Amino acid sequence: MTPSALGGDSDIAATVGVRVADVIRRAARRRPGFVALRHNDHALTYAELDERSNRLAQALLGSGIGRGTRVAYLGRSAPEVIELLFAASKIGAVIVPLNWRLSQRELAGVLQDSHAPLLIADAAHLQTAEALRADASRPLALRVVGSEHPDAYEPWLGAHDAVDPGGRGDPSDVIVQMYTSGTTGVPKGVLTTHRNLAAAAATSSRWGFDPYTVSLTPLPLFHIGGIGWVYCGLWHGATTILVSEFHAHQVLDTLERARVTNPIFVPTMLQMLTAAPGAAERDYSALRSIVYGASPMTTTALRAALSTFGCPMIGLYGLTETTGGVVHLDGDDHDTDGPRQHLLRSAGRPYEWVELRIVEPYSGEDLPAHTVGEVWLRAPNVMSGYFNRPIDTAAALTADGWLRTGDGGYVDDEGYLFLTDRVKDMIVSGGENVYPIEVEEVLAQHPGVADVAVIGVPDEHWGEAVKALVIGRDGHAPSQADLIEFARVRLAGYKLPRSIELVDNLPRTPTGKVLKRELRERYGSARSRHEQITPRAGPR
Repeated sequence: MTPSALGGDSDIAATVGVRVADVIRRAARRRPGFVALRHNDHALTYAELDERSNRLAQALLGSGIGRGTRVAYLGRSAPEVIELLFAASKIGAVIVPLNWRLSQRELAGVLQDSHAPLLIADAAHLQTAEALRADASRPLALRVVGSEHPDAYEPWLGAHDAVDPGGRGDPSDVIVQMYTSGTTGVPKGVLTTHRNLAAAAATSSRWGFDPYTVSLTPLPLFHIGGIGWVYCGLWHGATTILVSEFHAHQVLDTLERARVTNPIFVPTMLQMLTAAPGAAERDYSALRSIVYGASPMTTTALRAALSTFGCPMIGLYGLTETTGGVVHLDGDDHDTDGPRQHLLRSAGRPYEWVELRIVEPYSGEDLPAHTVGEVWLRAPNVMSGYFNRPIDTAAALTADGWLRTGDGGYVDDEGYLFLTDRVKDMIVSGGENVYPIEVEEVLAQHPGVADVAVIGVPDEHWGEAVKALVIGRDGHAPSQADLIEFARVRLAGYKLPRSIELVDNLPRTPTGKVLKRELRERYGSARSRHEQITPRAGPR
């Protein structure tokens, strides 16, 4: 898609050509002494970030890293990840942020897939990093952040001059190779370009970002919601606070003390923040908006957040493959008690430069409003493909640029998107389609339910039956009979859970998505027929 075909939005059309290196060079020139990043007690100005990324770029070149070479990072959120992002952009390399929550075996698989010859790791993951290097099938160099290790990061940087290599690259060049969360199978390397990041960052002006923003992200930087959010702040020359470990009371302290204007959270984090003692009594007057996304949020949790923080809430829907949010539910759409309160269950409407279709997943034919199908998207944010996976790329992207998201949903007459879970998570019970989010939304309204996940499990009579996994509020949950009776007046009979099990926790990705695949495996669900389908390309 060319800039002239971006839906008429001048901001997006004017910025898709901006490269990542342009952002730090511009900010270092215009606001050299302004704080770019805060992490714990450490602050890094734009001049310092530019200088350190120059040293790192020279260090990478000296290690044989060049255009197209992958460099992996293993560790919690820290300024060094962003230094690597800018250093890579100045020499044409590609950053591969690793999910530090993966097992060593899983990390080895991702490293093998990425072909990275260099791993930068923080001291907390040194043991894992050394084991990965020892077991690697090809040579793997190692640099360690925050350690006296022989291959320590700081002396390596200090040995090189802070000379900008001068590279920019092309808008279509890959700059980040971020691996999918693996909720639906083996992680795949998503190829994110300069153009993708520019389109995503330009969107942030819609959320109240400007040069005086103080943004905050507790999302990990191996997730697009983390690294993308940081890039939004840097794009504006603003200050971003990195939170490595999420503790509700500490985050609330930071929101208040640092006068944060623009934080991003996933729903589980918002639930923990609003449940913290005294949360509603704090001063959040600096907040311009709170963005949430990455997984569905119940209307109960949304109402609690709106009441606690007293600022506009903005819901975002997107994927790693779309470089973050492409569909938005604005503050004005968060009507908690009025005639449009049904929109709280909506993902919102696509931005003007984003095209959205609802299609029949087997044929690729367009479906009318209020008809559930697969969500397809086309926008400058959409990835260029998966690394070294032409078959997967062809299955995800049509020849004319449409991304098959794998998410089920429908649009209403006003164009609002309502998600109905992953296409693969849909439950087929007695020939009827049951969307888990509908059942979860109802059960979450029960005062005794703190969290809930719904899956389909094998049933001899119905094919699949609805099963709910419930976490009780304050450790005490209502009985199965009570919950089913509560749901009976709110749901059709075929949508009612056939079984409800009380659990202490639910398996999640680092961004809060419930691992439905893991739950189905745990409770004996066979792969149903709709998990076997590879949708055909839609109309060209």
